[in-house]
Amino acid sequence: MQAALQEALAPTQLEVRNDSHLHSVPPNSETHFSVLVVSEHFANLSRVQRHQAIHRVLMAEFEGGLHALSIHAMTVDEWEASEKSHTKPPPCLSGRKDE
Repeated sequence: MQAALQEALAPTQLEVRNDSHLHSVPPNSETHFSVLVVSEHFANLSRVQRHQAIHRVLMAEFEGGLHALSIHAMTVDEWEASEKSHTKPPPCLSGRKDE
């Protein structure tokens, strides 16, 4: 996932986090991820267009079992103006392991 995003979008900041352990999935699952992608590729693109671009890059992962993807896509200027952090994922509403 990281290599595909790096190659396609040439990000200046890239974080890929496996959040599967926060969901009701088998141990060692790789089905729920969040990504932070900071790239000038996103200049003049709407939020929806940015998400679509990332989904296109990760199509093979979705076909291979990726179930959920939280996306934070920003330009360098937006990143510089932000808190510069990858936010924590929301709790899974379909039943967490600790419930």
